[in-house]
Amino acid sequence: MYAIIEAGGKQYKVSKDSVIDVEKLGCGPKDEITFDNVLLVANDNEVKIGAPFVLGAKVLAAVTRNFKGRKVLAFKFRRRKSSKSKKGHRQQLSRVKIKEIVLG
Repeated sequence: MYAIIEAGGKQYKVSKDSVIDVEKLGCGPKDEITFDNVLLVANDNEVKIGAPFVLGAKVLAAVTRNFKGRKVLAFKFRRRKSSKSKKGHRQQLSRVKIKEIVLG
């Protein structure tokens, strides 16, 4: 059984006991969280597709830790103007372990 959820404007394919990294959720480690934006739920022989979300379906998860992602560099270079800029960005992330997929 697996589900496709939406978190932070992105979609993730999750199943029981899977671990995903999502944008920071604003809760600390060992907190329980519920994802209500479930786009698709698939069993062995049945697939439920939401329009846009599956009614009554939710994914229960626990936050493992909050951390910063790897650095992404943005480098701009303009030729013949001796102009260049280099900026770095590290996204705040939360590591989440999926506990259960519940159908309503």
